[in-house]
Amino acid sequence: MIGDKKIVYSAVQPTGCITLGNYIGAIGNWIKLAEEYESIYAIADLHALTVRQVPSEYRQRALSFFAQYIACGIDPKKSILYFQSHVPQHTELTWILNCFTYIGETSRMTQFKDKSAKHADNINVGLLDYPVLMAADILLYQTDYVPVGIDQKQHLELSRDLAIRFNNLYTPTFTVPEPYISKQGAKIYSLQDPTKKMSKSDSDVNATVSLIDTPEDIMRKFKRAVTDCDAYVSYDEKNKPGVSNLLTILSAVTGKNIESLVKEFEGKGYAELKSVCGEAVVEKLRPIREEYGRLIKDKAYLTETAKAGAAAARGIAQKTLSKVYRKVGLVEG
Repeated sequence: MIGDKKIVYSAVQPTGCITLGNYIGAIGNWIKLAEEYESIYAIADLHALTVRQVPSEYRQRALSFFAQYIACGIDPKKSILYFQSHVPQHTELTWILNCFTYIGETSRMTQFKDKSAKHADNINVGLLDYPVLMAADILLYQTDYVPVGIDQKQHLELSRDLAIRFNNLYTPTFTVPEPYISKQGAKIYSLQDPTKKMSKSDSDVNATVSLIDTPEDIMRKFKRAVTDCDAYVSYDEKNKPGVSNLLTILSAVTGKNIESLVKEFEGKGYAELKSVCGEAVVEKLRPIREEYGRLIKDKAYLTETAKAGAAAARGIAQKTLSKVYRKVGLVEG
């Protein structure tokens, strides 16, 4: 622990864009965590290198993600916010953990299989080793809790297994992390395919709403949102997933419950639902978009904030790494 608070850790790759779904489902909760926990958040820029990136675009996108985090309300004075690549202890601990990880543990990971299928021309060692780097991310900070989605549960389990394995071989060294279970934000689905979640990596620009989309783009995307061939507004996830998704979004951004919204739209068509939903999202994201616009122009502030966050992260990480080096028998430098 740092002081008397337990530690919550999360890292997100700077791929695609931060979506409305990310904000409602996860980031909104992270802001609250800083009041109760020592919160550490990273831009996982090393992880995303398993897929080929255009360097200039990638650098700008990573900085954009950093600014968006702050614009969303993650306060660098209350949480540690940094770039993963600025803390070399991540990769140093990864090598040590590699020596305690079995090939079968990484090769059977669902994400490795999925990404190998999608990028058959680039099945690199990084794809295989990705979960070990993730374990290093978590274990470096003696993390107590990790907010995870379904797609990351396997990786957290490996982090727990490696911590337990190392602790049993030597003496207690790592905190064994637990998944952070909180009241989940509403699950937001794609505007073009409401059977799958809204993803920051979706190739269809009309499927996702970015936190920094212009009001015009937001309205256009909602007007094109997939609904169904009926003509009435009701909440039915199985038979009317598109309309149900719009009602869920409207409920999340206005605070009104879905039942009252259904009554409000009684006798009204989908066009009005789409318009009202789009306008509500525009207003909800307006302060975030405006703050982002100010921050992204202030590169000096973003650079200094990132440096301060990395320095704080390195201080914690080095304590863990030094302990690990002693345990495995490396000569102190």
